[in-house]
Amino acid sequence: MFLLEGVLLNGIEVFLLVFVRMTGLFVIAPIFGRRNIPAYFKIGFSFMLALMLVSSLEVKNVLYFSNVYEYFILVLKEFVVGITLGYVSYAIFSAIYLAGQLIDMKVGFGVVNVIDPLSNIQVPITSTFYFIVCMLVFLICNGHHILIRALFYSYDYVPLGEVFFSNELLNDIIRIFGNIFLISFRISGPVVAAILISDVALGILSKTVPQLNVFVVGMPLKILLGLSVMMLTIPMFISLIESLIRGMDGEMYNFLRGMSPK
Repeated sequence: MFLLEGVLLNGIEVFLLVFVRMTGLFVIAPIFGRRNIPAYFKIGFSFMLALMLVSSLEVKNVLYFSNVYEYFILVLKEFVVGITLGYVSYAIFSAIYLAGQLIDMKVGFGVVNVIDPLSNIQVPITSTFYFIVCMLVFLICNGHHILIRALFYSYDYVPLGEVFFSNELLNDIIRIFGNIFLISFRISGPVVAAILISDVALGILSKTVPQLNVFVVGMPLKILLGLSVMMLTIPMFISLIESLIRGMDGEMYNFLRGMSPK
């Protein structure tokens, strides 16, 4: 009964806007946005969080809308705020997929893609391995708590119905796209460098010993070398992902400042 008091005090239209922002986050966010998570769970979880938030939310400005079309614009703005937060949090996983693709092309697994039954897309083998490790680190670092906390504090930066898209937001989008490539290069760098050195060594060896079939020797050697370097760099990978997850809330707050009307 206490949860329903917020709906009665603020109005059903305020509750629906809060609910839409919650739903926008869970459409694309890690863990919550996976296809193996039932839709009923996503909707119910968003509904309960919206009930808790609307009970503690202070609506400073009155929402002005004269017809259903203007209210639809408000709903669309709230959905954009939620999905933007989810996009920022998912950027880490996009970088992991790109890093796995780069590693597979160098090691020789470029044509060995597998179907991910959760997303219904073809993903490289290395990306799947890195994704599982990153998901475990995400849960250990309470990344799902970071998402929910950022959503709760988002109303301090972007009040209901007051979304403003500034040039700073566009710069943040371009910057996070660049960071995706930088992170993927940092993850795949050791493996790619090791394979490059082995290619140079095999090229010199093929000129020195023409009788040696470099193709037959090179493929197993690159696979063995790539897997060995991956195993050796797993601690570095976990440390990098942990630091990125802990800094994820800062990135989300930067985006919220770019959408703030202040």
